[in-house]
Amino acid sequence: MGKIKYSIGYQLKEEENKFFNIVEKYKERIEEVYFPWLNIPSGRGIVENKLGYINWAFQKQLENELKKIKKIGVKLNLLLNASCWGEDSLSVNLANMIISIIDCLKEDIGIDAITTSSPIISYTIKKNFTEIEIRASVNMRIGTIKQMEQIKELFDGFIIQREYNRDFKRIEELKNWCEKNRKKLSILVNSGCINFCPVQLFHDNVISHEKEILTKINLTEDILGNCWSFYKNIENWKYLILNSWIRPEDLHYYEKYFDVVKLATRINPEPEKVIKAYYYEKYEGNLLDLFEPSHSKLLYPYIIDNTRFPDNWFEKVIKCDKKCENCSYCEKIFDKVLIKKC
Repeated sequence: MGKIKYSIGYQLKEEENKFFNIVEKYKERIEEVYFPWLNIPSGRGIVENKLGYINWAFQKQLENELKKIKKIGVKLNLLLNASCWGEDSLSVNLANMIISIIDCLKEDIGIDAITTSSPIISYTIKKNFTEIEIRASVNMRIGTIKQMEQIKELFDGFIIQREYNRDFKRIEELKNWCEKNRKKLSILVNSGCINFCPVQLFHDNVISHEKEILTKINLTEDILGNCWSFYKNIENWKYLILNSWIRPEDLHYYEKYFDVVKLATRINPEPEKVIKAYYYEKYEGNLLDLFEPSHSKLLYPYIIDNTRFPDNWFEKVIKCDKKCENCSYCEKIFDKVLIKKC
């Protein structure tokens, strides 16, 4: 096992204490658990709000598990990372709501950090809760020193733009700046999203307004442009290998840059599989199953066999110039790792 620890996303399970048991099992390498609050927008869908009906039993379950997680020495990170807060984006109402949530958490559970993409929320927390660490969400797409300089008074740490996960020169520049300015730096290592996705902002905003959107009569036909439509064309499968994910076996290359990295596990159907793979830094199976989103169903019965990657694959891609139009190396590797399961 390596030195890097993980920030993992809480997932509400019907079986009580299910997620807590996972955290306890792998706590040696879990630094924190990040979680949403009921009926509050975040980077994923609203937790258990179905057309206005809120299942408060799940809220109690969330609180109980968070208390147990906190007691075993794992930190807690509240997600307030929606890309849009609508008409409340600049409001005193939003600020007061955030203050009330934090007051509640501090009294009943305890909270160590908050991840947000809103400068208003960050400002509110800095003004009222100086002891809480504020982290800039990966959804802010921060990948330059200039960007960090611009908002350094608002944030204590940054999760870098995922498209630079395989760019050690860029990572080193950002890391050096963070060390000089006493800031923390992290990355999301298992995103299944397309690099430089042109509809990411649209998608993030849709998720932020999911509560309102679910009350409308919406288009149901397949709309071109999103990743699910894109990968329905078998000719586009090769692009899966060009994204930002980092295999568990390659994580050790990042130890000099990061103490803690983020794992997306909030909607993955098997969060323990993801956590276990990165805990041991080894995985035998369909690599897509570790990602969020995974797109595994779109490729079925084909899988990306993680054991078929050559030993020098990562060393090769980390040194490339990222001009994929002039190179076919990754496509050749993709042909090797893509197999028919049955």
